[in-house]
Amino acid sequence: MKFRGIIMAGGRGIRLAPLTKIINKHLLPIYNKPMIYYSLSTLIYAGVKEVLIICNAGDELLFSQILKKIIKKYKIKIYYQIQQNTGGGIAEGLIISQDFIRQSDKIVFILGDNFFYGRLFPQLINSYLIKKTNKSYIFVSQVNNPKEYGVAYFKQKKLIKIVEKPNNPKSNFAVTGLYIYNKNVLKVMDQVKPSHRNELEITSVNNALLNNNHLNYVNIGRGTTWFDLGSYENIYQCAEFIQILEKRQGLKICDL
Repeated sequence: MKFRGIIMAGGRGIRLAPLTKIINKHLLPIYNKPMIYYSLSTLIYAGVKEVLIICNAGDELLFSQILKKIIKKYKIKIYYQIQQNTGGGIAEGLIISQDFIRQSDKIVFILGDNFFYGRLFPQLINSYLIKKTNKSYIFVSQVNNPKEYGVAYFKQKKLIKIVEKPNNPKSNFAVTGLYIYNKNVLKVMDQVKPSHRNELEITSVNNALLNNNHLNYVNIGRGTTWFDLGSYENIYQCAEFIQILEKRQGLKICDL
């Protein structure tokens, strides 16, 4: 079974302005490493050897420079594709990378501003990559501010729908920025229409898969820590988390 990874590292980073007016947010430091190191390490530790980075025009040179040693050390291949429309939405990444997806059985699709930490988390991802099924999977985590995320709704522990940033959420399970897609995800892309923000929403893709009985979920549980690094507050908290663990244990998180 062939599986690959895709990192969404484009976008405008509006919540992190003004710095993101001159630099891609995925190059901002999170404690002692660029943000993109953490999403890339999630893929590497899960056994992914081929990675497509989707970024803005001009950023591929910067990424290739800071990732050069990692490519050599882990013997991985990294490709780049440009997202011309920086406001096109996360799901547009699936359209941009459709040729890359067609050459795979499964894809780990991760947002470049997501941080995951857990001793057994890479093995968890790998177990769903090698699993023989036509299902795709979202990874969910309990949060105390679900209205800021896509929220997974359940009925008797069965996933029934995903609601994007509900005003009155009926669940506290947020959909993280990590997905495992079977290549049949491409078959539902024509069902996805731009939202009121004129973006192709990943929630719409996931609901289309769910309606076709091709989507399930993985609860990352208490043993794994997740940060969405789309705000300065979360960047600070994540950097502090890394600093505390590294200082206490003497071990590096994301030792790329």
